[in-house]
Amino acid sequence: MVASPDGKYMTPQEYLEWEEHQDIKYEYINGEVFAMTGGTIPHNDIAFNLASALKNRLRGGACRVNIADAKVGVSEKGSFHYPDVVVSCHPRDKQAIKFIQYPCLIVEVLSPSTEAYDRGKKFIQYRRIQTLQEYVLIDAEKVSLDCFRINDKGIWELHPYEEGDEVHLTSVDFHFPISLVYEDVQFPT
Repeated sequence: MVASPDGKYMTPQEYLEWEEHQDIKYEYINGEVFAMTGGTIPHNDIAFNLASALKNRLRGGACRVNIADAKVGVSEKGSFHYPDVVVSCHPRDKQAIKFIQYPCLIVEVLSPSTEAYDRGKKFIQYRRIQTLQEYVLIDAEKVSLDCFRINDKGIWELHPYEEGDEVHLTSVDFHFPISLVYEDVQFPT
């Protein structure tokens, strides 16, 4: 992400209106906008593999699956982010046009330049979403998936998965081999 060069602070409504007229996507955090930079082909393949599998699993039900162009609003007052994959089973999100507000599952594919942010400040933002049950981080450079799941006491627990493991996303009751997300993915050498 790259900060907007003019450094102008915006209200959430100003951001939503302004972004509609931009050529690229911008995330909105605490009144500031940040340009979204492009990812790698492996990053794209991983997100597409998981989104496709989720769509097949959830087809015809109450949930919707969206990919990188779907904005998630932490609240109506912001922040606004573009996760790689998002699932919402909330009836109000079925009719969403501008942003998803009640996700149960958010997935970010990690890159060396975003990993610290995705694990830290972005996760802090996402944890403010009351409907969020799982936050998944997928490594784009090796077979590794971390699933953070909120327990019945409101504490986020880490469930790590590695090569050969079967992943279980409890928010959508989906079991799959970790190899599914890495199908046809070429790692950097």
